[in-house]
Amino acid sequence: MTLSGTVLAVSAFAELVKTTTLGGTTRAPQSLARSMSLADGTGAGKADRVWSDRRTLAASGSEDLDLADVLLDAFGGAISFARVKGIVIAAAAGNTNNVVVGNASANAWAPLLGATGTVTLRPGAFLAVGTGAADATGYAVTASTGDLLKIANSGAGSTVTYDIHVIGASA
Repeated sequence: MTLSGTVLAVSAFAELVKTTTLGGTTRAPQSLARSMSLADGTGAGKADRVWSDRRTLAASGSEDLDLADVLLDAFGGAISFARVKGIVIAAAAGNTNNVVVGNASANAWAPLLGATGTVTLRPGAFLAVGTGAADATGYAVTASTGDLLKIANSGAGSTVTYDIHVIGASA
């Protein structure tokens, strides 16, 4: 199986506008955009694994996503990441509670947030990280000792839903 048309892109744009004393306006557009296209494979500028899912966590619940050998691809085949090249996690806008990413109690996947770091995604928020096409290393996944990405519901009373998309390589 090959991976085709792999792209991760993020863009931000804002424009400051100020009215001048003579009634005109001055504009200061500001933008930042990054994108990464990856060919099929495992080296720099390449990826051969993708996993995507919409998941729901019970109130106060959490799960440890095992990035090595437990996830199933879109065709039901087991996949394992040796390196993550890009990841997007998005909390559903309709959530009441936050989605907390990171801080697995054991075998934490630490290259992105450290072993105990977390990112809190408020309802509707998202996190997108890409390594850049020239990076052959990516964020390493170490089977059995550094492969668990914890996702948690921040509170009681209601479920949370989130979408996740992981792009990476098997070697």
